[in-house]
This record gives sequence, structure tokens and C-alpha cells, in this order.
Amino acid sequence: MQRRNGAVDMSDFLVAIGLVLAIEGLIFAAFPGAAKRLAANALESPESSLRIAGVVSAVLGIIVIWLVRG
Repeated sequence: MQRRNGAVDMSDFLVAIGLVLAIEGLIFAAFPGAAKRLAANALESPESSLRIAGVVSAVLGIIVIWLVRG
């Protein structure tokens, strides 16, 4: 992130949030039935499985950021 007047520039963070919202919105708009099934499956899944999936997703995201940003 770039520094401006001693403060961290939040534009990269806001762009990342915007991309998440845009991708989720596209999925719900393009495949509403699949999105509903996915949500229903998530409700039926054990918390441990959801936790593992969340940790794996977070680690993969950090790896992608690390590879891109160096």
C-alpha cells in the first residue's frame, strides 16, 4: 500500500472489498438456483468442515496476494 501524509492508503483494500461484492453479485445474478443450493448445503454442513474450508480459502488468498505483490 502507498503512504500518503503518513497514513496508509486504503484504496487497495476498498478495491478488494468491491471485487468480492461484484463477484458475489454476479454469482447470485447468473446462478441463483446454485447459490441457494450452496447456502442450503452450508447450513447442513458441520461447523468443522466450514471452518476448514474457511482456513484453506484464507491461506490460498494470502498465497495469491503474496505471489502477486511479492
